Amino acid sequence: MAHLVQQPLVMACEGWDSYRLLDSGAGRKWEAFGPHSFIRPEPQAMWQPRMEEWPAAGEFIPGSDEDGGGRWSFTADLPDDGWPLAWDEVRFTARPTPFRHLQFFPDMAPVWEWMRGQLDGMTEAETLNLFGYTGLGSLALSRHGKVTHVDASKKSVAQARENAALSEMEDRPIRWLVDDAAKFAAREVRRGRRYDGIILDPPKFGRGPDGEVWRLEEHLPGLIADCAKLLDADSRFLFLTVYAVRMSSLAIAGLLQEALAHLPGQIEHGDLAVREDSEGGRLLPTAIFARWSNPG
Repeated sequence: MAHLVQQPLVMACEGWDSYRLLDSGAGRKWEAFGPHSFIRPEPQAMWQPRMEEWPAAGEFIPGSDEDGGGRWSFTADLPDDGWPLAWDEVRFTARPTPFRHLQFFPDMAPVWEWMRGQLDGMTEAETLNLFGYTGLGSLALSRHGKVTHVDASKKSVAQARENAALSEMEDRPIRWLVDDAAKFAAREVRRGRRYDGIILDPPKFGRGPDGEVWRLEEHLPGLIADCAKLLDADSRFLFLTVYAVRMSSLAIAGLLQEALAHLPGQIEHGDLAVREDSEGGRLLPTAIFARWSNPG
């Protein structure tokens, strides 16, 4: 039976050449994405900024609805097609989106490293990336074997394919699927499939390609139950991240503990965070996570 570690952890992104958290505070954050910097809202930055001025190419101005909305205000010209960035050997395109991010989530960098560590020494692993977005996690995992990448957005999957081409990884064994994540996982269970690792990054609310409605609190338990059936005692990991919800990491860890009771290993939980790029840089929390690992 998987053991639940109750003490929470912090998985911190320390920044790298293509991404830096320059400063944060007063409900905002100032970040560098390669040659361009941006200001975005961040409610968890409750302290005061360390710098008086934040010169930036653009700022996202949030709408009045706390669940989303808003617009970008730009002070500099940006490439229409975005600009190339890199994490390790993974290459990808960054550009501002209407959803306030830039087509990738930098706080996931330590997660990509951790998953690779769980698959260390494996070259024929089979992993599943649900809600895979623009494919950085799938490309990072592809050095260890086959990856099935699932996202409901045709546009996101197309961008993931472009990132694969930019990374010169078009020949990697990745299946790019436009599909509803929950329906796909249920079909995989019926097919008797199994995976060495699963990563899930579900939204708070979303719609599938055929209009399927996803509500995190309502549908996550069923999806986790199906994912548990796709793992066995030889599998290595499951990683779940949750953003922008009023729940604790201990709650989603308890969900994993219930679903994975039939497996060995351990379950851990905590916060994802990004560290400011300065001496004694503060940690800015961005999401909660729960993870199951099985060293075998």
